[in-house]
Amino acid sequence: MDQQLPRNSRTGSDRSADSGLPRHVTQDAVVIVPGIMGSALYDTSRDTHVWGLGGISWLVKAWTLPGGLKPLALTEEELEGKTGRIKATGLLEHSAWTPYLAGIEPYSDLVEAVGGCVADPAAVLKFAYDWRLPVAANGRLLAEAARDHLGAWRRHPAHDRARRHRVDEREGRLVFVAHSMGGLVTRSALDPALDSDLAGDTRGVITLGTPFLGAVKAAVILNSGRGTPVRLPHRKLRAVCANMPGLHDLLPQYKSVRDEGRDGNSSHGDHIRHLTPSDVTAIGGNAELARKSALFHRDLGRIGLPGHRTVVGVNQPTPQSLTIRDGKVRAHLAGARMNSDRSILRDRATGRILYFEVGGDGTVYKESASLGPVTTTLPLQHGAVAKATSALDAVVEIVRDDIHLGPPMGDVGCGLETPDLVEAGVPWKVRLSDVDTLSGLVCGITNVEDPADEQRLTAAWEDGAAVAEATTKTTGLYRVTVRTPDGHEVSQLVMSGEPGMAWEESED
Repeated sequence: MDQQLPRNSRTGSDRSADSGLPRHVTQDAVVIVPGIMGSALYDTSRDTHVWGLGGISWLVKAWTLPGGLKPLALTEEELEGKTGRIKATGLLEHSAWTPYLAGIEPYSDLVEAVGGCVADPAAVLKFAYDWRLPVAANGRLLAEAARDHLGAWRRHPAHDRARRHRVDEREGRLVFVAHSMGGLVTRSALDPALDSDLAGDTRGVITLGTPFLGAVKAAVILNSGRGTPVRLPHRKLRAVCANMPGLHDLLPQYKSVRDEGRDGNSSHGDHIRHLTPSDVTAIGGNAELARKSALFHRDLGRIGLPGHRTVVGVNQPTPQSLTIRDGKVRAHLAGARMNSDRSILRDRATGRILYFEVGGDGTVYKESASLGPVTTTLPLQHGAVAKATSALDAVVEIVRDDIHLGPPMGDVGCGLETPDLVEAGVPWKVRLSDVDTLSGLVCGITNVEDPADEQRLTAAWEDGAAVAEATTKTTGLYRVTVRTPDGHEVSQLVMSGEPGMAWEESED
């Protein structure tokens, strides 16, 4: 009997003498599909990279200098489907940042983990795509790329060697590992109208923090910069995203809009509804893109995901609903629930809607990401769902087809809240939720570019919550990390900018 690798091993160091392959290796072809802003982009018309460059200094310049992100805005030709100006050149290999989504972690650790499960690097396709475009457009490209990848892998000599390690020596099939928006792109690619055999040639789909029902944060991003005072990066984000189809495809598709009561207090309202195209226009988006997105999601719901397993971030404070007043979005951490007959849960005494805070990964609330028969829940922020060790262990087990993972027993980890943008030299606060004791809690902050610039943070109780004060020394990208006594780690990226006017919005 073959000896299996330890559960937490991703190295594949135990090898079979006859083939040089790890004893526990898959014969399948794996496709890694990143999330929004997870692919590096190149502007062919200007012969320059416009997203995903290495180095934190590039990020600071992109969000502060005039025109730093202008090439990302879609042109009229691109909105009409005439694409090609922007090319995706690869998966994100360096940490990045954007307002509201905060930290965007690189995919290098995920690629390495998957690489330890396959018989040869040729078995892995890193599918980079232009995330600005409609999900449906990228789904078509993925369907073609996955078909070509599977064919090439089946012809590769390592494919036959790997088959000899597996039960029945079956032919290799596809396994998709998709983060965030990448799960929607994958589901779109599996539309039988694009390739009637692709779903049958797929052994499994692993989604990591995919907003199948959308995310309130997408509406917040479209509304970015509305109201005063606002900071420069938020205005630049609004300009880039106002007509971005990909972002509109992430808008919430469930009943998320709380209608306010007559006194203007949303808590007194007794109605919750879907976001409409006119709402999207009011908050700074594009009504036509919103209509197209709603139709797309209606059709997407009919597409199955073979062997679907989900990894879902939990315990993080996550927007679930919103109110719109005078063109401004206010996000709420609690949302409504439906009975099996699709009626909304209400207080029996008052008839008012009951709102529940279920959390999520800070960007995608739990129920939006939990589509599928088998769900693994981990206390992680959205960016780390495709990077943290616990998430990669889950991915490896599924890619190897070892076991069917389920949710962990009991509550673990903690919730983490940080500002997405801070000023160098100015103190700010890290807030932790679901913390019962400060004993054994380890909290720190590290400069991403200079790991030697590391600070240990001391948590204290403040109004019943665990709070730690932090101060960044310089501009750049910093990672806040918290390890709880149960051994779980949660992290988030924070951008530190120049103090004062460098980050303020100007009307010029």
